[in-house]
Amino acid sequence: MKPRVLVDAAAVPADRGALIRYVDGLLAALHQAGADLAVVCQRADAERYRRMAPSAQILPGPPAITNRGARLVWEQTGMPVLAQQAGAQVIHSPSYSIPIGAGVPSVVTVHDVTWFTEPECQGPAKASYLRSATRTAVRGASRVIVPSKATRDELIRVLGADPTRIDVAYHGVDPALFHRPSEAEVRRVSERLGLHGYPYVASLGTLAPRKNVPNLVRGFAQAVQDLAEPPALVLAGGLIEASGGDAEVDEAVRELPAGVRVVRTGYLPFSDLAGFYGGALVAAFPSRVEGFGMPVLEAMACGAAVLTTRRTSLPEVGGDAVAYTEPDATSIGAALRTLLDSPERRAALGEAGAARSREFTWAASAEAHLVSYHRALER
Repeated sequence: MKPRVLVDAAAVPADRGALIRYVDGLLAALHQAGADLAVVCQRADAERYRRMAPSAQILPGPPAITNRGARLVWEQTGMPVLAQQAGAQVIHSPSYSIPIGAGVPSVVTVHDVTWFTEPECQGPAKASYLRSATRTAVRGASRVIVPSKATRDELIRVLGADPTRIDVAYHGVDPALFHRPSEAEVRRVSERLGLHGYPYVASLGTLAPRKNVPNLVRGFAQAVQDLAEPPALVLAGGLIEASGGDAEVDEAVRELPAGVRVVRTGYLPFSDLAGFYGGALVAAFPSRVEGFGMPVLEAMACGAAVLTTRRTSLPEVGGDAVAYTEPDATSIGAALRTLLDSPERRAALGEAGAARSREFTWAASAEAHLVSYHRALER
């Protein structure tokens, strides 16, 4: 018998980043697997979730929860009442915090522990809250879901979490969004970014310090500075509030020699990402820390030659289908240059990455989540 699960989708941010891809991919796959679901969400998202999971009971929260502070209060006061009204047997909180005293078992997803190991990745107030919420959730939840073995190991090391209550559920990739692009898709994105067919190295993600973007910029300069016609480096994505990452990237860009071009795009719509990744010479993600590495997987699915590091979860995602570098600028520069000089190597990585990406499905992730929900009831 499948338990009735209340999934808290109310925390999904407006920027539609990695968290929304997790929640959307999971909910659609849980629906396909026949799960008994209730979904609490912001009112603006209600129709979208009804289309995504037609069999689920969609429960729009009060209008005030669009405000983060109000949502956190409502999580502790209103959600337990809603769970009782919906007949939920398990509450799944997909982002770090749980309602205390809900009266039913809770499952929480902890995506990473960077609030502890890399506290500068958020403003001090938000990092302090996330550390407190994560500690409380890890102690109080019946089960803790993590997206990689590396994150499981870090959770045990940093917080002393009980390994018998942690379940690993890898993320999936949506082939409708992330696929080998057509020439028309590549051309459309190139025109939109003002590249007009000019070759480029792609990187997408926040400018949080752990993403290591300043060293990517400096390494890129080393890789291309003696080329007669160097490609551009295109940095897509936004800034994590009060992280200081933007200033560090600006400083690295100011240091660039003449003729080395860096393009900053801000957020890109989902519809552009296949063309953005698939049209790049290389997709580079030299992160110091990742809980999973969604951009790496998504770039692989688009047939990009991916360069990343062997830190934390990234080898679990990339395996032998990506190229690796150390996170310092000199190593990044050498690894990038090797790829830029070898179209054959880039093509081989693109084929291998696309094949490996097909091993990461939301259906498999949903099955792992359903196991975790059942285990929560057994506690």
